[in-house]
Amino acid sequence: MKIGLYFGTFNPIHIGHLTIANHLAEHSDLDKIWFVVTPHSPFKKKSTLLDNRQRYEMVYRATKEYKKLEPSDIEFNLPQPNYTINTLTYLQEKYPHHEFALIMGEDNLKSFHKWKNYELILNHHDIYVYPRISEGKIETQFDNHNKIHKINAPIMELSSTFLRKSIKDGKNVRPMLPENVWEYLDEMNFYR
Repeated sequence: MKIGLYFGTFNPIHIGHLTIANHLAEHSDLDKIWFVVTPHSPFKKKSTLLDNRQRYEMVYRATKEYKKLEPSDIEFNLPQPNYTINTLTYLQEKYPHHEFALIMGEDNLKSFHKWKNYELILNHHDIYVYPRISEGKIETQFDNHNKIHKINAPIMELSSTFLRKSIKDGKNVRPMLPENVWEYLDEMNFYR
């Protein structure tokens, strides 16, 4: 099985995340998409970042009705701070029968050359890149690279930061969140 790994804090997960993941699940050779919830770094203070399990719960609720989309807490038990290469190595050892690919926005591809062991990642894993409106240029070494697949997915300019601020300011963001995620946020009084 070929699994696309969509990393993020998902604080909160929103319809933009789901739209991109579902597009990749339906319009690429990926069999499943795992939403890899990245843990709260013990070295960073971020008061707006919900607890790991609360964010995992939101991703679970958002994806439970999509058979090709799944939440993953795989990074919760890995040493921190963690690097993508470590997660990929761990997954390849744990699931040797699966092939793992990375999913990233075009903005992340622009800084990919700064990632730890990025060459190793490119040697062993495909990267699926969805469009983002952002500044800067993509390194020429990544142009027409056989492991980098640019996906013509919808451009989703919706951010979790915007949603958190809007909730704090008392704005109605319900249409931008999966219904069951909205209900959980509202019930738990998150981001207010």
